[in-house]
Amino acid sequence: MTLPLPNRFSFVIPVYNHYTTVWDVIDKARKTGFPVIVVDDGSTDEMARVDPRKDRRLIDITFIRHVKNWGKGAALTTGFRVAVKKSAWAVTVDADGQHHPSDYHSLVRAIPPGSRPIVVGKRLGMNSRKIPWTGRYGRKFSNFWVRLAGGPGVSDTQSGFRLYPLPEALDLDIRARRFQYEVESLVKARWRGIPVLEAPVSVHYQPGVARVSHFRPFVDFMRNTVVFSRLIFQRILFQPNFRRRRSAP
Repeated sequence: MTLPLPNRFSFVIPVYNHYTTVWDVIDKARKTGFPVIVVDDGSTDEMARVDPRKDRRLIDITFIRHVKNWGKGAALTTGFRVAVKKSAWAVTVDADGQHHPSDYHSLVRAIPPGSRPIVVGKRLGMNSRKIPWTGRYGRKFSNFWVRLAGGPGVSDTQSGFRLYPLPEALDLDIRARRFQYEVESLVKARWRGIPVLEAPVSVHYQPGVARVSHFRPFVDFMRNTVVFSRLIFQRILFQPNFRRRRSAP
């Protein structure tokens, strides 16, 4: 059965201590006319005191709260499990305000007829000095290791603005539950033969306004190392095409 157009897509917004920025993101996502699913991943700021039954800002919004912080990947998985009941695709957008939900048009236009890809929003201007160094260099680090692990050769593997096919995204057997979920999803998708494409999207960092980021360079570097080591090890053991390439003269 083909879903009606308004229900073909749902927005999934993972939130963790983004009280000051998430409301604008929710409003912009709501204006698309698509269902909006907000997953609060155990926030400890003012978000923890929001009552979805009484807060008028959440009218017509599906709001889910984790009792503790399980990680961005866990929040996305929760959102996908709700979205798959009503939509064929999930548009994920970060709650920090860097994305413009209306750019979903770019992601949708990138879908080839009859295909079910993951479409990653390639953030424009990410080499600018205005972008935090963790974003500029972390992206290059991630791109390299995703490729080495057998993932796609995309240029912005850390972008949180994406289009995921459902239920395919729930069947990728992704073990990471924090930020690493997003890079593992790209690798596992390519292993499964799911196309991974890119489409240009804008990015917005407001000058003079501190962006809420939960990226911790040392801790997340170690977590990335563990995930990529596991993926490369799995690729060597279980991907016969990779073994043949490595042994070729």
